[in-house]
Amino acid sequence: MDKIKVLAVFGTRPEAIKMAPLVLKLREYEQIDCRVCVTAQHREMLDMVLDLFKIEPDYDLDIMAPGQTLCGISSKVISGMADVYGDFAPDLVLVHGDTTTAVTAAFSAFYCGAKVGHVEAGLRSFDKYSPYPEEMNRVLISDIADLHFAATPDNKKNLLAENVKEGITITGNTVIDALSYTVREGYEYKNRDVADCLSSCADKKIILMTAHRRENIGQPFVNIFTAVKNVALKHPEVQFIYPVHPNPNVHNVAHEMLSDVENVLLTSPVDTDDMHNLIKASYLVLTDSGGLQEEAPSLGRPVLVMRTETERPEAVDAGTVKMTGIEQADIENDLETLLTDEAIYSKMAHAVNPYGDGNASRRIAEAILYHFGKGEAPKDFR
Repeated sequence: MDKIKVLAVFGTRPEAIKMAPLVLKLREYEQIDCRVCVTAQHREMLDMVLDLFKIEPDYDLDIMAPGQTLCGISSKVISGMADVYGDFAPDLVLVHGDTTTAVTAAFSAFYCGAKVGHVEAGLRSFDKYSPYPEEMNRVLISDIADLHFAATPDNKKNLLAENVKEGITITGNTVIDALSYTVREGYEYKNRDVADCLSSCADKKIILMTAHRRENIGQPFVNIFTAVKNVALKHPEVQFIYPVHPNPNVHNVAHEMLSDVENVLLTSPVDTDDMHNLIKASYLVLTDSGGLQEEAPSLGRPVLVMRTETERPEAVDAGTVKMTGIEQADIENDLETLLTDEAIYSKMAHAVNPYGDGNASRRIAEAILYHFGKGEAPKDFR
């Protein structure tokens, strides 16, 4: 029996977290030959996820370099992927989301005549410069892709509005699948700073914070860190835990402004399973990330998003997420509200998560089989 040759391509930790459960699921099907190519756009943080899910890449472009640029990443991926496609000749190339790895792998697949499947398709902020370059990346991938795996009905509506008429399946988000591998009772944290902090702060409300986005570099980060410092000083019963991104434009400012605040822990980036279990241990999440807007609601944790827009409006509509923006006063006010108003907190914590039921990877696998004439059409997630 001829197998469907599927190549999953990813290069950053967020991609890997969401692609890993899909790779594991695809490898359960005898009709599919699934192989993995990593670009290593982010080396160390990517490797953490590969180790967690016990995935050994079949191809590793290992492109990461000091001071890398978007142009440099793009040229390396396009040229490197041509050799991979020449060796494996996939029927379908799977890319995820909106990274430079994803868009350039899709481009090179198109150049080499392979079909493209887009995992987490249809997200839109409708501003090509925010988030940059992610918004334009996902629009371009949608133009290239043959199969569109949309996490939500709203994502499908966005694709239909752009005249994508075929190959759309509503799957839920694979990040919910990933949580079943990572979150567990009695979890022991690998990051000793986090483990010690949680042990010594058992009676405190934990606020998990992430802040790293390129568009927040400069004054927005000053606003964010000032707000966090003010809230931390006002509420000694609260403990902030902030795994700081290694980008010097983030790291240096964070340490300059927050390192002397007793109830703010600045630590190195944490492994995926540490992060997922830390979400569960937290009272709320303060972030400018995209993935945490999906992960935290599934674990019943309210999210304040420090951005001016989101391509994930479903969580805002459901009430699990609030856009707090990047102004100091707004961040302080929203944190104060969730720390002091139990009714508002409870409403956000118990809102219905719109992002999936843990079966997204199965639906994607079924859609692939159906597309290649080897299975029934999958039912959409609702």
